[in-house]
Amino acid sequence: MSSNRSNGDLVELFRKELELCGIKPGETVGVLSEPGHQLEYVKASMTAAREVGASAFNLNLPPKTDAAAGAQGQGVGNSSLADSRVALEAFKSADLMISLFFLLFSKEQIEIQQSGTRVLSILDPPEVLMRMFPDRNLRERVEAGQRRLNAAHELRFTNPAGTDVTYRLGAYEALTLYGYTDTPGRWDHWPSGFVFSGADETGVDGRVVMDRGDIIHPFGTFVRDPIDFTIREGRIVELKGGTDAETMRRYIESFNDPRAWAISHIGWGLNDKARWTGEGVGAFGAEGRSYYGNVLFSTGPNVELGGKNDTHCHLDLPMRACTLYLDDELIVKDGKIVPEDMRVAG
Repeated sequence: MSSNRSNGDLVELFRKELELCGIKPGETVGVLSEPGHQLEYVKASMTAAREVGASAFNLNLPPKTDAAAGAQGQGVGNSSLADSRVALEAFKSADLMISLFFLLFSKEQIEIQQSGTRVLSILDPPEVLMRMFPDRNLRERVEAGQRRLNAAHELRFTNPAGTDVTYRLGAYEALTLYGYTDTPGRWDHWPSGFVFSGADETGVDGRVVMDRGDIIHPFGTFVRDPIDFTIREGRIVELKGGTDAETMRRYIESFNDPRAWAISHIGWGLNDKARWTGEGVGAFGAEGRSYYGNVLFSTGPNVELGGKNDTHCHLDLPMRACTLYLDDELIVKDGKIVPEDMRVAG
């Protein structure tokens, strides 16, 4: 994005995103960044905000000791905002905060959202932002999934590798990600496209087997040999497999936190523009998480749902070729979306 033309294209893209977020003249956009990172996004955000008549400011905060890992989802919940009350209050006064590093699961993001500020994370490369640019049709399909998830009492998913696990629903509201936010206090990530919720603390039982080619975040790698989880009352009690399973076990153990073995959110992807290869495992990994017809299985914290588990260990594990039911309704069949109001036309 070095030429004047490409910089202009990026500003135009960000302007369209701000318009989807409902930014109006007289409103305020705050941009949170780290030194030396995402400089083109800082400039595009600020310029685009001013083009739509909003005021804009940028706070560039040095990372905490482990923030570099946190940018990829490791050590989640540790935020440099924790060291700057002045910065935190500034973002609470904004209409929209754009976060250019990973802030999810932190107490600071929750506090900012509770103030009414809407929060938008932007962590993926320009090509992915452009190709997966959101629209209202995606939002409608994701919200159709949200309605079904909120009405269900049980979620069950299986796959040919041996997965068969159930989630007892009802403890938390379903959340949506469709790539923009125009609702006070709501967080989204651009780009995205999935719906998710969680069981109560002890409400997950069964077996999950990740197959070859599934994705491991935060590592950003494809599974090489199956990873076999045994889950009882919402916790991983056994983790078996080859090298990938051993790497995952050591990663979880490194946090020295028994809550790291808990099961977190569960959902499915609805963005047909997402790819499973390339950027699907790189950067933040929005593509794998949002991939049309995936099942997103995750472990660790549940504070974004309203729970109390704020462990810093989080794994997002997109899986393909799964079948998912809500109560007796078939939602995903072998990786294909079934309900008409969630399917892409054609």
